[in-house]
Amino acid sequence: MAALLMAVYFQGMTDEETLALTRIMIDSGERWDWSHLDGPVGDKHSTGGVGDKVSLVLAPLLAACGVYVPMVSGRGLGHTGGTLDKMESIPGYRTDLTHDDFDRLLRSVGYAMGGQTGAFAPLDKELYALRDVTGTVESIPLITASIMSKKIAEGLDALVLDVKWGDGAFMRRRDDAERLAERLIRIGGEFGLKTEALLTDMNQPLGRAVGHALELGEAIAMLRGEPVEGRLREVVEGLAARLLVVSGADAGEAAAAGRVRRALAEGGALERFRKNVEAQGGDPRVTDDPARLPSAPVRRELRAPRAGWIARLPAHAIGEELVEIGGGRRVKGEAVDLGVGFEFPRTVGERVEEGETWCVVHARSDADADLAQQRLEGIVAWSDSAVEPPPVITARFA
Repeated sequence: MAALLMAVYFQGMTDEETLALTRIMIDSGERWDWSHLDGPVGDKHSTGGVGDKVSLVLAPLLAACGVYVPMVSGRGLGHTGGTLDKMESIPGYRTDLTHDDFDRLLRSVGYAMGGQTGAFAPLDKELYALRDVTGTVESIPLITASIMSKKIAEGLDALVLDVKWGDGAFMRRRDDAERLAERLIRIGGEFGLKTEALLTDMNQPLGRAVGHALELGEAIAMLRGEPVEGRLREVVEGLAARLLVVSGADAGEAAAAGRVRRALAEGGALERFRKNVEAQGGDPRVTDDPARLPSAPVRRELRAPRAGWIARLPAHAIGEELVEIGGGRRVKGEAVDLGVGFEFPRTVGERVEEGETWCVVHARSDADADLAQQRLEGIVAWSDSAVEPPPVITARFA
């Protein structure tokens, strides 16, 4: 198998070969069937990024709009965070769900958030472990088969993909991300799964928070209708609207976008989130009091050395620094500190006055805060003139 993976890594695979591998991986386990539900079933998959808390908002938002979401998520590894780790910031929250748990939660709440059960696409788990040790992780055919085998086995009617590119993404180059998006959509179509993809920029963190509990707090703020960073809102609303259209829940983009905004503004998505937290064993009071989430004892404000605009906040370095202070894992199974992280009151394209706080470090010790401060102050880039931030959604593939 290791030899085969190496051959694929260097030689690639045709569409027909990628399709065959995906089918074999699907057939290695069970396929879920949600035909008994009275509405469309959809999900979203992100290729991973820094500060990516989109799923935390998107799942309850879609449920409030009439789409059932059996969201099967992963844990963080390296500089990118994982949805399950973020949700487990909530005291008592359970993510080890069985198929029956998913069924119960879909019926009662409209969505569920759990890890891969091992019941579907178990071959993917074995292959991924081999890819990790043979240096063959970054292969578009192998990535495609891994993602799509699990999503097809989920029994979905529709899937939207958030394919990230840039400094903090798995795919650094945009053209590689485009090729991956096209391959994912093509494989989805071969199995009758309606699939679309948005290409999103990951050259800076998404939102203003990086770190598990901090990101969950930002997601709750958005669900509560509070102002959030514009790029985060654009990605959440863009993915949600497209899934409503692709799944058939709404006929057009304008109607879908309006429905999404109403679900956020009128509290429907927040109520679904509260019900889900309680149904999965968590403390629902976090929706009204995010201070109940884990926190770090040291809070260090980093202040601007001069007035100007933030020109660059490299996402990869920020994600790596989170790992350094304990907020990420380098190997699977390693414990993470859910309370540490960074907040960015100002981000790329925003003006900062001299002495104004542009970053807040949440650390376990003064020593960790010192190291993080030194690192972050060394990577931020300043400009004396106004900076136009790049668009966050850079393309759509269907």
